[in-house]
Amino acid sequence: MAAVVLVEGTSDQVAIEVLAARRGRDLDAERVAVVPMGGATNIGRFLEEFGPAGLDVSLAGLCDAGEEWSFRRGLSRAGIGPARTRDDLESLGFFVCVEDLEDELIRALGTDTVLEVVAAQGDLRSFRRFQNQPAKRGQTDAPQLRRFLGTRSGRKAQYAKALVDALDLANVPRPLDALLARI
Repeated sequence: MAAVVLVEGTSDQVAIEVLAARRGRDLDAERVAVVPMGGATNIGRFLEEFGPAGLDVSLAGLCDAGEEWSFRRGLSRAGIGPARTRDDLESLGFFVCVEDLEDELIRALGTDTVLEVVAAQGDLRSFRRFQNQPAKRGQTDAPQLRRFLGTRSGRKAQYAKALVDALDLANVPRPLDALLARI
């Protein structure tokens, strides 16, 4: 293994692998493993395994804005480098999604395109029912879509693939683009 990309969950892994393949990259052949950690708070254990005190492979990663502090703390504790700012994280190869992966993809594609993807996946009727829930009324499509993608087990990973497949490769969200450029 030449490099390990640490991500919070399976949907992040799927998005990175699908985007890399769309760009003609074979991460397996490049000996790059994208490893879902089961949540950002597990980063310490994975940095121990793959970082300088473990296998000592090249590291990179992706996290949600709400989990940025876990990554900063983990990288500092593992002795990989100071990570006081987002720029520090990026210099170490770790990139932050503005809200989360789904938010990045929805913004990159636009809600109309995401709704087309939802329809193509056979979930438009379910999404419309979701929108009708009292707590969701009055919200715009973007936050509703973001929340909808996490309402059923496996849906985030399903849509990570579908949304990345729909991306214009000239309009890839910055954290994903920067991560792939790094590895």
